Amino acid sequence: MKIAFYSPLKSPNHPVPSGDRLMARLLISALQRAGHKVYVVSELRAFLREPSTPEVADLFGRAEAEKERIAAQWRASGPPDAWFCYHLYYKAPDLIGPSLAREFGIAYLTAEASYSERRNIGLSAEMQDRVLDAVRLADVNICLTERDRDGLAAAASDARLTLLPPFIDPALMLARKPEPQPGRLITIAMMRPGDKMQSYGMLAEALARLTHLPWTLSIVGDGPQAAQVQALFSRFKADRIFWHGEKTADEIADLLSASSLYLWPGCGEAFGLAYLEAQAAGLPVVAQAVAGVPSVVVHDRTGLLTPPDDVAAYAQAIERLLTYDGLRAGLASEARVFASEERSIDRAAMKLADILDQYVKRAR
Repeated sequence: MKIAFYSPLKSPNHPVPSGDRLMARLLISALQRAGHKVYVVSELRAFLREPSTPEVADLFGRAEAEKERIAAQWRASGPPDAWFCYHLYYKAPDLIGPSLAREFGIAYLTAEASYSERRNIGLSAEMQDRVLDAVRLADVNICLTERDRDGLAAAASDARLTLLPPFIDPALMLARKPEPQPGRLITIAMMRPGDKMQSYGMLAEALARLTHLPWTLSIVGDGPQAAQVQALFSRFKADRIFWHGEKTADEIADLLSASSLYLWPGCGEAFGLAYLEAQAAGLPVVAQAVAGVPSVVVHDRTGLLTPPDDVAAYAQAIERLLTYDGLRAGLASEARVFASEERSIDRAAMKLADILDQYVKRAR
């Protein structure tokens, strides 16, 4: 099929790296591996951090203009077979695809759509109505976590839902042999307000309880809160913390292959592709059993998951893996198999092929 791909939150071509951009690119690649022709149909960003009447009106106007542009192209050269929308939610609804799908009679699909009842307030409620319209229209809604699937099922019982677990392309990690240095910890995350800062804060608090152990921490990432993150870790001696800033995918793979544990509490994480990348490199993960994290880290198999907001438990889990290398090594081996085989892009491509065959081709 010829598939028009759209990501209202962040385009696959956006210049700033993030998990959203990476997942969009992975979905495109997986669809292509499944034999489909995929192109990015629009660069319109529909993200509204705090919706206001003027902002919403402006966005709706730009969306209408974009619909007219795309419709004119399709009338001239023919429409695609399907519209594939990735990551729509109340802050970034799909304001283009549903009406075009109806007008041209093409399949409509979503991936990682989410709905939250508690967001039905003011203008956010209108945005959520747009999300539900898309979810109900969709030939299939591809959910990346059971949490999202359950939320959509509760809000739209008639929606067609299926599960595709988060996945990565493990090639860069598998090209390197794990050579973990004892006590070398690593975390990789953007430095921005909200959940990310909460995770950085929790990590710093946990490590402050472990200064009696020999460890170092590599921090990979950058962002508007870089100074605040550095302040959180200023309590530690300079030879414990290594600041790497933003790195390329190859550089990150090199750093991971030389580390022994991947640490990231994961406050509010939808799931976190960095967890899968670390595991593919042979690193056990220490995270919280919160939000979508359990969809990418298997407790007692590929890492340790601790109760939410429990700094003491989180510190104890880190200490356990720093002091019992046999346990760490066993988790490391399982982590590499899990991420590189069970959550590989090749397996995801096969699953996507089955999903489209089941829900879309039979419906057309």
